[in-house]
Amino acid sequence: MSELFRLHREMGCTCDEFMAWLPGATRRVPFEIRGKVVTIATHGGHVHISLEQKPPRRLAQIELPVLAVTFCFRGLDESARDDFLAHFDLYTRRGGG
Repeated sequence: MSELFRLHREMGCTCDEFMAWLPGATRRVPFEIRGKVVTIATHGGHVHISLEQKPPRRLAQIELPVLAVTFCFRGLDESARDDFLAHFDLYTRRGGG
């Protein structure tokens, strides 16, 4: 039985922005999109990413998008998950400091 690991997080972007970042964030490996679920074959396993656009956060007159993102890793050990997420996170960071 392959190992299953889930990670839930919120990202400050829209679904369209996320999809535009996806090729670079996944090192340009092939992926399949079905509705709001992306499946990526990597490191000898699969990563399924589910997306759900949430209501925006409002701070005074500023409105920030909120995207609920669930990563489901199947068949990847901890090292492979860490490698995938390190690159994904580095690629999708948006300024700030």
